Amino acid sequence: MQESHVQATVVCCRQHGLQIRTRSGGHDFEGLSYVSHVPFVLLDLIHLRTISVNIEDNTAWVQTGATLGELYYRIAEKSRTHAFPAGLCPSVGVGGHISGAGYGILMRKYGVSADHVIDARLVDVNGKILDKESMGKDLFWAIRGGGGASFGVILAWKLRLVPVPPTVTTFIVPRTLEQGASALVHKWQFIGDKLNEDIFLGLSIQAMPLDGDHKGKKTILISFLGHYLGSTEKLLQLMEESFPEMGLKKDDCIEMSWIKSAVYFGVFSPESNLNLLLERKNPIPPKSRYMTKSDYVQEPMPENVLEGIWQRFHQIDEPEIIMSPYGGRMNEIEESAIAFPHRKGNMYKINYLVSWKEEGNEAERKHARWIRELYNYMTPYVSKSPRCAYLNFKDIDLGHKKNGTATYLEAKVWGNKYFKNNFDKLVNVKTRVDPDDFFTNEQGIPPLPSLAEDK
Repeated sequence: MQESHVQATVVCCRQHGLQIRTRSGGHDFEGLSYVSHVPFVLLDLIHLRTISVNIEDNTAWVQTGATLGELYYRIAEKSRTHAFPAGLCPSVGVGGHISGAGYGILMRKYGVSADHVIDARLVDVNGKILDKESMGKDLFWAIRGGGGASFGVILAWKLRLVPVPPTVTTFIVPRTLEQGASALVHKWQFIGDKLNEDIFLGLSIQAMPLDGDHKGKKTILISFLGHYLGSTEKLLQLMEESFPEMGLKKDDCIEMSWIKSAVYFGVFSPESNLNLLLERKNPIPPKSRYMTKSDYVQEPMPENVLEGIWQRFHQIDEPEIIMSPYGGRMNEIEESAIAFPHRKGNMYKINYLVSWKEEGNEAERKHARWIRELYNYMTPYVSKSPRCAYLNFKDIDLGHKKNGTATYLEAKVWGNKYFKNNFDKLVNVKTRVDPDDFFTNEQGIPPLPSLAEDK
């Protein structure tokens, strides 16, 4: 596949009034990158996957169809002390991941992926290829966290690589409710965003069946997922100072290179075969269905609220909550620096997930009802005015374009949740570069009709 093929597709579809859906990795949580209710052309960029790493100037050009795993692998081929701050799942395509911001275990040290974009190549509505200079600072601002699919087709990103030490320390420490996990989660809320910025301590919360005499019953399993840019000895000292209640021990910790930690957390196994990063398989089994939502938390929740979550976990088969701490570098970057706005003031982000294997509408309704009820239950304890959400955890329940169109006020309902005060600037950029909303999707940025007519 060549860049010219993308240009020709855009020009042809615009001439014939066809919608384009752009897919780089196929991980859109609502499937908006590959489905539509009107006739459309699927522009699959899977074969645009060239990666060029330049260690001398700490940069890499990566085409949009490459995966995060491929990017990590190619960086490690050149250096074991360079990295890129992005997500855990190695099969995610870089095109959508970075344009929606992108985050991972280096977030507290280096910010989100889009903070490290220094150039880009984009096909605009006229089929022209633009770079940072020719697209202008406002469009370059918009595609870093504002969702590239609203403004054009991202062909490639130029990224600034970041330094990592030769040795990092990882751990996964499980605790059940019977082992005091509820109190540990409550305490974690007060310290997760205040730990040394070299430490990422996230939580994965799942319902697990009990064995033995308790067969048929479930408990709540809290896994503390830790990553430290340094040695075990120093990590243990820092954790003892900040979170002694967790009881982290030397035996819990594994020292490895940063690239092996990408494998470790990518497949949640100590398997260190780097070739696993090159597999483009989605970790969610093809026959399972899932639904997701997100929140930002700005004040610690009382322990009885956490217990209410645990009670709801007993009502469904495969629930999960992932809590990712903020703080560190995330507190230092202004909300308006790029289109992604969720910075200082957030203690952690929540990703709610539920998956199921049963087919049929009844199973879907049951699980959708469960996660919506959990989301409603959390309303008093999360961000407000607006209740914020993360663009890459797309959620149609927040609102969407009806019949392919939405007024500014209609779009502002979900736009404010994803972009806060950056939404209006995104609308202005959209109006200038794509006044007819050719690059549209259910939760895309809308143009302002009056300004579009003036243009």
